[in-house]
Amino acid sequence: MTAARGVLCPITMGLFLQSLFLLLLLLLGSCLHPAAAFPKGCYPSEEKGLKTFRCSNAQLTEVPRDIPNDTNKLYLDFNQIPFLPRDAFRDLPLLLELDLSHNAISRIESGAFQGLAEHLHSLDLSSNRLVSVSKDTFSNLKAKVNLSNNPWLCDCRLQELIRAVELAADSSGGIMCDSSTQEEHVGKAFLQVMADTDFCNAYKKTTDIAMLVTMFGWFAMVISYLVYYVRQNQEDARRHLEYLKSLPSKQRRSEESSTISTVV
Repeated sequence: MTAARGVLCPITMGLFLQSLFLLLLLLLGSCLHPAAAFPKGCYPSEEKGLKTFRCSNAQLTEVPRDIPNDTNKLYLDFNQIPFLPRDAFRDLPLLLELDLSHNAISRIESGAFQGLAEHLHSLDLSSNRLVSVSKDTFSNLKAKVNLSNNPWLCDCRLQELIRAVELAADSSGGIMCDSSTQEEHVGKAFLQVMADTDFCNAYKKTTDIAMLVTMFGWFAMVISYLVYYVRQNQEDARRHLEYLKSLPSKQRRSEESSTISTVV
């Protein structure tokens, strides 16, 4: 019995040391290779059964690349993101809500929201630096969009954009004319101005007038050239006739015949 115990003790100690060694390896591996390398200030969570990824006030200057692709709600608000590149969210097919408010976004490339058309139902772009955006940027997007508190240029392009998207509730009053093609609209709510002014029709009229002025200019140039050409020929003809009168009679008749045949 004593001999058996003497054999078992080294075996037990060996198993214990082996387990301890494996545990240390696992701990070391977790330190060297973390489960997820999220940007500083970003963290995942779950809210009402929806997978959420928050990067609010994380001093980001671009859209993070390591966002879990099963994210349903993404918060990138209160950062310093200046623009949205093409395919910025293409790896997020299940995204329902996207908050980009309170950034420095002044430019959105075409296709920035590509891949979000099917599921996205809320897009917040309020309190940025948007001045002018093409309606094609939101092509096929069914989300309700908040465009308030941006320094908008009120023109035909903005009118087309507003008609192409569905505005978020209670956000339309915050779309103000920071500048405008018509000075009297500066400082006014765009939807209020749009009720009385068709910016695209006014632009078309301006374009038509410019085209008419250009055509009239070309027409005037052609007429001026023709008048000049006729007068120049008349002057040449007068000089030629005076020259003929100064010639002897026989030579004059010959020159006149030649002149007449040339004119005919």
